[in-house]
Amino acid sequence: MPSSRTGKPPVQRASRRPVVPRPGRENPVQRFVTRARRAWDRPLTAYYLIVGGSMLITVLGLVMVYSASQVTALQMSLPGSYFFRKQLLAAVIGGILLFAASRMPVKLHRALAYPILAGAVFMMALVQVPGIGMSVNGNQNWISLGGSFQIQPSEFGKLALVLWGADLIARKQERKLLTQWKHMLVPLVPAAFLLLGLIMLGGDMGTAIILTAILFGLLWLAGAPTRLFAGVLSVAVVIGVILIETSPNRMARLACIGATEPRAQGADCWQAVHGIYALASGGLFGSGLGASVEKWGQLPEAHTDFIFAVTGEELGLAGTLSVLALFAALGYAGIRVAGRTKDPFVRYAAGGVTTWIIAQAVINIGAVLGLLPIAGVPLPLFSYGGSALLPTMFAIGLLIAFARDDPAARTALALRQPRFGRKRAGGSGADRGSRRWNTMRRRASAARSSGER
Repeated sequence: MPSSRTGKPPVQRASRRPVVPRPGRENPVQRFVTRARRAWDRPLTAYYLIVGGSMLITVLGLVMVYSASQVTALQMSLPGSYFFRKQLLAAVIGGILLFAASRMPVKLHRALAYPILAGAVFMMALVQVPGIGMSVNGNQNWISLGGSFQIQPSEFGKLALVLWGADLIARKQERKLLTQWKHMLVPLVPAAFLLLGLIMLGGDMGTAIILTAILFGLLWLAGAPTRLFAGVLSVAVVIGVILIETSPNRMARLACIGATEPRAQGADCWQAVHGIYALASGGLFGSGLGASVEKWGQLPEAHTDFIFAVTGEELGLAGTLSVLALFAALGYAGIRVAGRTKDPFVRYAAGGVTTWIIAQAVINIGAVLGLLPIAGVPLPLFSYGGSALLPTMFAIGLLIAFARDDPAARTALALRQPRFGRKRAGGSGADRGSRRWNTMRRRASAARSSGER
């Protein structure tokens, strides 16, 4: 080896490492989209969306009911919190129903389908009995329970149609009978028309439209052919046109679509126009909670059918968009549950509940925005009304139970550990003493086998 001038061997230089090109930095927007997509695809996403979305809608609805109903209560010589306390009581009872429904097995839900349907038909028939049924705002759809408590049986008819229709179609699918059109229609359509007839006897066309939407949703999920679907839709449209043309009140509501003056084409559009005024005066962030002007006698039904208008006035565009986003998340979660399950009953029931809630929300909000005729239906989980809140919260409990029943979600819930109340690594004093005693016994046994004394 050649030596250097100093007589020492030359220093060997370390070979340079090959330059590895660094991966390009991910755009922050792409990173956010990637993380959001991963979180969106998790097994418990639908479960959290249903629980969180429904709870937020209910809590915000309680706040807005308290704000929107104070003036109405004072005008009726009642305490300002009168309607809020009744709604809070209904929410507590509904929460119990939600929890019970979310813990029930699917077999029990199917077993309840026929009793709920029979009870709903019986109560809807009692509405037409003189002395039992009550008329509210021109509709004979109420039963008095004594005092200030009333019940609207047609609200429970929605839940009955969802459960019974889902069980019926699921059993027919298991027997491979849905390929015949008569099994697709009978007895689902006649039973739905029976409920619709009982509702229309009281004059409540808004609830009848929602029931029709549930029927079409079930037929769509069952894979009804286009001709069959179009035929049922044509019959429903013809009946609807006849009912509208024979009622001056319903014709006046049609004339108020898009109205900007209290009198449009000779029709009284006071409620529709003042709903638009309330939304327009809210601006971006609203006038403040409790600061609505329209609720002071200008806007009828401010805490029931037109609570969305008061929300827009007090919370502004930000508040209304938040409500819309919550309903959109709830609808997406319901579709996801219905699309990912292999159980036919779960698919039809989840699809029926989602159709019910979203269709009712669209009809209510569309009427407030002046895009649809005023149908007189409440905003689900949001408007005042215990008769509407109780079956809706039970239906939300169904969605939660179905989301928990998904195999991937069930596994994720089983692996989830509680954040609070975890045991220490050492365990309790008794556990530590037991482990110490076992260790001493093992050491003593090992010493005896090696010949130690």
